[in-house]
Amino acid sequence: MSALTLPRMIRVGGGVLAEAGQAVALLSIKRLAIITDKYLLTTGAVDRLQGVLAAQGIETLVFSDTVPDPTSDCVDAATCFVRAGGCDGVIGFGGGSPIDTAKAAAVLAVRQGKMRDLKAPHQEDNPALPIIAIPTTAGTGSEATRFTIVTDTETDEKMLCAGLAYLPVLSIVDYELTLTMPPRLTADTGIDALTHAIEAYVSRLANPFSDAMALSAMRAIWPWLPKAYHEPGNRTAREHVMFGALQAGIAFSNASVGLVHGMSRPIGAHFHVAHGLSNAMLLPAVTRWSIKGHEARYADCARTMGIATADAENAQAAAWLVEALRALNQELAVPGPRQYGLDGERWRSLRPLMAEQALASGSPGNNPRVPDAAQIIAIYDEVWG
Repeated sequence: MSALTLPRMIRVGGGVLAEAGQAVALLSIKRLAIITDKYLLTTGAVDRLQGVLAAQGIETLVFSDTVPDPTSDCVDAATCFVRAGGCDGVIGFGGGSPIDTAKAAAVLAVRQGKMRDLKAPHQEDNPALPIIAIPTTAGTGSEATRFTIVTDTETDEKMLCAGLAYLPVLSIVDYELTLTMPPRLTADTGIDALTHAIEAYVSRLANPFSDAMALSAMRAIWPWLPKAYHEPGNRTAREHVMFGALQAGIAFSNASVGLVHGMSRPIGAHFHVAHGLSNAMLLPAVTRWSIKGHEARYADCARTMGIATADAENAQAAAWLVEALRALNQELAVPGPRQYGLDGERWRSLRPLMAEQALASGSPGNNPRVPDAAQIIAIYDEVWG
């Protein structure tokens, strides 16, 4: 039997940002720290959110110094801001980085210690400040998960931190906030969400609930992500990808991710590649390597996304899945590490450390085929090309 976790409340749909004040009022929160980034501050989106909350008598303070792929130094600064402001709740408003920063600050604001004390396999289940998540990108699923990812500033380790403390009590999922996403961000976050769905479905910790969410997410993301990429103003495409990303987040929060994420985090930490992009770089190669672990599950993914027919043999369907993932990367102009401009000599020298850090995260252990360090290094070599 599986223990399922979900945010207490989720509001989904175009324009639901306008309902944020009413929803927060139900939680009896009076003074909120909005954790966001400079871009959303300049667009007027933060002002709009503050206005919606103020209409319900909710005070807000704004911390806009988050950074892509949050660091422990940034989390420490946000934590001090939350404490100094006397806030009784936090809002993560933005992409995965502001939301993950908000989650970490909500936890550290009520306990002593550093983020490195909380990295996996530690589980932080003690109550944190209430977390509200309002995503402006369709990809990370952080609005529905019990995880946060923070890079240790001193060691460059990208730490997975898990536990019920990081689970939002309220998520506002408004696809209209994604209409201004540029193509590159649309592609990277969208493939991130697709990765969540696939890895949750093939995970050793998968269960009937996570399976249902993962398969539904694949059906929503696969046909609509290219449309959202090529037609940024396509509201139907944006709505499907946003809802699929939410379902994918629910899926992996209740199952797990696997080898793609385990290998992706060190790339982000050492080379500062955006998380969604490093996932996209890895997804086809890791899928090809992992198929032997559970061919039937990968075949299910292919059939669900319409890549293979219902009567296709498992081996053929799984092979078509790998080909389709490679084709998607080509269509969405996903570069490999070399094409992206990463330093080849540094990549080669860091492979053993990256493999060690990938295994230490625990995610590869939930993959259908579990690798050792040498096999991870070989995949890094394949991805480099």
